[in-house]
Amino acid sequence: MKVILKQDVKKVGKKGQIVNVADGYARNFLIARGLAVAATEKSLEILDIQKEENAKAEAQKEADARSLAEKMNDIVLHFTVNAGKEGRVFGSVSTKQIAEELNRQGIQIDKRKILDTDPIQTLGFTKVRIELYKNVIATIRCELKGKES
Repeated sequence: MKVILKQDVKKVGKKGQIVNVADGYARNFLIARGLAVAATEKSLEILDIQKEENAKAEAQKEADARSLAEKMNDIVLHFTVNAGKEGRVFGSVSTKQIAEELNRQGIQIDKRKILDTDPIQTLGFTKVRIELYKNVIATIRCELKGKES
């Protein structure tokens, strides 16, 4: 029996896939639990409409991410850390601090989206890459200034 999966099912398929399974498994498990619907002409039409809507939404999200990346490429974040003589830094700037500073500037970024995960421990400018969407990466600059303690 051909069914359209409404959500991911282990060892069967992903959401939106049309799969061929045993009749009893389809009726007694997948359809009964709301995990799938029978693949009729009407349900296939609905699936096509949903796929088109999802594609439009994904394209819009990617366009928004690209415009945000253009805006973010000009951003410079300033951090002040304790430093000793000869530019030795005590402490570092983490991804959490970078995300918090971006949030203060009105750009909501999850710290897990920052690709350069090593803490910044050198004075001066450092480039940091942030993944905004699939294959959309923005680069910001972080400046570390030292104050002698």
